[in-house]
Amino acid sequence: MAPTEESDKVREAVGVFDTPETLQEAIDDLMSSGFDRADLSFLAAEKTVEEKLEHKYRKVAELEDDASVPRCCYVSTESVGDAEGGVVGGLMYIGATAAAGAIVATGGTLAAAIAAAALAGGAGGVIGSILAKWIGDHHARHLQEQLEHGGLLLWARTWNAEEEERAVEILAKHSGRDVHVHAVPAFA
Repeated sequence: MAPTEESDKVREAVGVFDTPETLQEAIDDLMSSGFDRADLSFLAAEKTVEEKLEHKYRKVAELEDDASVPRCCYVSTESVGDAEGGVVGGLMYIGATAAAGAIVATGGTLAAAIAAAALAGGAGGVIGSILAKWIGDHHARHLQEQLEHGGLLLWARTWNAEEEERAVEILAKHSGRDVHVHAVPAFA
């Protein structure tokens, strides 16, 4: 059932950005101005959007005000880097620990355990590096898909008129296009 009362809606500012750099500048400015990361959202991956909408879209501008479009939450570039580092470090640790444990459990010397840990840790690190590159490439591909469709969409949920005004000002200041505020169902 569609909401009919204004209380069933939330308001959000939306803008389209032409580069990841201007998008990130707008995000940084929004967050330093009091917006929470949970208030920011992006267009989900192209495949996800097309599956949900059951058709291809040509331009992100078609999706700006569509509450049914799947979104994803803001993940900082630092968090992507942390994920990459965690994958590399975790696989190095697991490989080194497993190898050293196996050597010690079979009665091997400390020197053999250290050598095995170094080799296995290095191998785990190589695998981790490959996975970390995949994470970074996946993120870059997601941005490139949107740029090919006309830009990077950023929505910022607002809770009052003052926040609406501040969000619109920030999005426009950082080269956001078609910046405006709209209402969407609260539970879309």
